[in-house]
Amino acid sequence: MWQFTFPFFLIALFIFVGIMVRDARTLWSGFSFFWLMLWSAVTLFLFLSEYAASLMTNDVIIGILLFLIILAVGSIVAFPAVLILVFFVEGIRVIRHEGAKLSNLLSLLFSFLLYGYLAIWPAVGNLKKNTPGTMFYMIVSFAAVYVLSLMAIYCLSAVLNLIHLKKRRNADYIVVLGCGIAGEKVTPLLAARVDRGIALLRCNPKAVLIMSGGQGPGEKIPESEAMADYAIEQGVDAARIIREQRSVSTQENLQFSRELMAGEKPKIILVTTAYHVFRSLLLARRQGIKCVGFGARTKWYFTLNALLREFIGYLHLTRKRHVIVVGVVTGFVVIANLL
Repeated sequence: MWQFTFPFFLIALFIFVGIMVRDARTLWSGFSFFWLMLWSAVTLFLFLSEYAASLMTNDVIIGILLFLIILAVGSIVAFPAVLILVFFVEGIRVIRHEGAKLSNLLSLLFSFLLYGYLAIWPAVGNLKKNTPGTMFYMIVSFAAVYVLSLMAIYCLSAVLNLIHLKKRRNADYIVVLGCGIAGEKVTPLLAARVDRGIALLRCNPKAVLIMSGGQGPGEKIPESEAMADYAIEQGVDAARIIREQRSVSTQENLQFSRELMAGEKPKIILVTTAYHVFRSLLLARRQGIKCVGFGARTKWYFTLNALLREFIGYLHLTRKRHVIVVGVVTGFVVIANLL
């Protein structure tokens, strides 16, 4: 049987590699990787099943297979509970360290909503036997599964776009995105971005750093000025730094930074915090800017909350297509119930 699924594995591999080589800045990268892993698992399972008799003579192989099976089943069963617990704990940590602002409540809210959907919502469905209640339950259930699936693919695509086999890219420009300063000084979050840009600058000798960020509320100078000053303190030649001082959003960071570049097709590296890389790449793709993204690290508890915020930003960016999908399914559900 594995001979039947093996061609599907090869097709999935070809599609995934093609997407990653052509342009990985799309959710198709995560979607194709998911199917590659699925066909890989199915093919491997069928292969092992076919040769089970000969494999069973080796105690080491039997032990490894049993361990992998237990690990896989345990991971699938425990994953929802672990996910809820992780987001709940990290949500509490975000509030303790960063304050109870609305944007800092996302991890905690997500854990409550996920628990409600998995533990409480099925019971609600059993109580609703009338047609309007059934329709509402089906529509909400589809919307929840759709958003959760989309979130999983988004996160997978984001991770794939952070993986690089080499730092040397013969880049012409390294764009470091600003994120707010304290008076005239860079914050630890922004310093990590600049440090990442400096490390990449050393691996790309002909590149120029573009510090991108204007002046926001409560800031005494433009973010790019503080970023440039910090980089010079770290030993970067001032002649290799360009300051972009007009932008107040990621979209403007990209637009105004591109206007400062020479040449029609410069080689560009985009640097921002790891959780922000993928959405920045999506925005760059929309503007026709070809680039790769490198992420700076930050605290784990902050990353989870910020990743949820980034996903919400992606949903807003692509809201029309998602409204259409949910709307079409809603129409089918209503028509099916009426018939």
